[in-house]
Amino acid sequence: MALAIPQIHAHEHTDEQLMQRYAKGDAKAFEQLYLKHKGALYRYFVRQLGDKQLAEDLYQETWGRVIRAAASYEPSAKFNTWLYRIAHNLLIDHVRAVKPVDLVSHDNGEGLDTFAGQAQSQPDVHWLETQKSLLLKNCVALLPQVQKEAFILNIEMGFTAAVISDIAGVTLEATKSRIRYAYQSLKDCVNAKWQEVGHE
Repeated sequence: MALAIPQIHAHEHTDEQLMQRYAKGDAKAFEQLYLKHKGALYRYFVRQLGDKQLAEDLYQETWGRVIRAAASYEPSAKFNTWLYRIAHNLLIDHVRAVKPVDLVSHDNGEGLDTFAGQAQSQPDVHWLETQKSLLLKNCVALLPQVQKEAFILNIEMGFTAAVISDIAGVTLEATKSRIRYAYQSLKDCVNAKWQEVGHE
């Protein structure tokens, strides 16, 4: 009769525990945090800015601030909220520095012209869905910065309105309004652009 050897599972640490371990010098804990959050954090900046190089710069600075703040980290909020608050503050600093430019996509509407030119010749369903996606992306770029951020954090990152309000440092009602206005603006924008290219 064979003896059953119990499986030993590696203990899964929360993000907060990993950050506390990193603060005490455990570099592997930071590596785990970085690997877990790097993709979503980078996408957050790319979607907000539309400029991959600038997104990379702010992304790296966010991790730099996480490293510098490690010794003083207190898990009073979820790590995710704390991380995105750092990212949010960097984004706000950048927006203030470049005003009055409102971080709009730099394609000068060329994508819309291409879309209009191809609309008549390709009735393919997949193609239409792809074009609707491009219209939505174009419309997201046109949103005011606070609405764009709320929309991206809610839809793409899956954060609740309560978490977004903590990240942005605004009331829950203000966050809900931003999300609601973003949805309405996007609906109106996509419908208008869709009709511009001859679709009902």
